[in-house]
Amino acid sequence: MIRSDVLKSLIPVISDQLVVCNIGLPSQELFMFDDQPSNFYMLGTMGLSSSIGLGLALVQPKKVIAIDGDGSVLTNLASLSTIANNDCGNYILLIIDNGSYGSTGDQPTYAGRKTSLAAVAKACGCENVVECDAVETAATVKAALDADQMTVIIAKCQSGNIDVPVIEMNPVMIRERFMAEVRR
Repeated sequence: MIRSDVLKSLIPVISDQLVVCNIGLPSQELFMFDDQPSNFYMLGTMGLSSSIGLGLALVQPKKVIAIDGDGSVLTNLASLSTIANNDCGNYILLIIDNGSYGSTGDQPTYAGRKTSLAAVAKACGCENVVECDAVETAATVKAALDADQMTVIIAKCQSGNIDVPVIEMNPVMIRERFMAEVRR
């Protein structure tokens, strides 16, 4: 499975949940598979999906799923320490680890070599860290949603991209419809 397959498998589990999705192709894939007002598509700011998702979880009670990539998390490793030290039971960080910077041409990341994001998250103090194969991602996210425990999930998949349309909404439109959904 590649990242788009993982995202597609998640749709029955994450539809209507508050989702903050990583920049580039992951947001475009999620938009193509299941555009929802409850999806916040990142159109910039690489490495901040996990931070934005945590901030949202800290200020309201609904469950929040931040979908990030290994490359993005590697650009903002401090977010894992911040997450560990601001534990809240309504936050799930899903790192789709394909060992590459998928949106920029599949250049390899260090997560595809020696660096274990699960080990890094645990070393930062994250207490509930689960690493799974791509095919187990939907069930793992479902279990995390059913629990009232902050969870970091690292879903290992293969590198690769599919053709996706651009997101026609501008950032202000995305923000406004998402915030209306948060307030609902």
